[in-house]
Amino acid sequence: MRAWVQRVSEAYVEVNEKKISSIDKGLLVLIGVQDTDDQTDITWLSNKIIKMRLFEDVNGKMNQSIKDVSGELLVVSQFTLHASTKKGNRPSFINAAHPDIALPLYQTFVTECQKQISTQTGQFGAMMRVGLVNDGPVTIWLDSRNKE
Repeated sequence: MRAWVQRVSEAYVEVNEKKISSIDKGLLVLIGVQDTDDQTDITWLSNKIIKMRLFEDVNGKMNQSIKDVSGELLVVSQFTLHASTKKGNRPSFINAAHPDIALPLYQTFVTECQKQISTQTGQFGAMMRVGLVNDGPVTIWLDSRNKE
């Protein structure tokens, strides 16, 4: 499971020109699911994102988690995070999970996050317009198979 995490001062998702979710201060999390992902990946990734100290303390150091600053998550499914660009110029998405597999894993990830913090979502499988004001900018790449 892969995540592209962006610290934001605001973010939103629109579907068919209608805003379906929005947050103020928090994290925009783009999630890509692979066929081999399971509960272990979900648990590791959700805990890592929620506990990661990406927000500044009174001294200007990134020492606070999203919980510490009473922030919110906006979680958006993003199968293109598993794009392979090794051959040619057209990305291959063969490593991304089929929606039948990805949707339940995505929903479980969202549920795990909701247990700990206010969490909004995009609409799985929809063409979405995602808007954000990146705060910092702070952008972090996480992969449950490569826990760096």
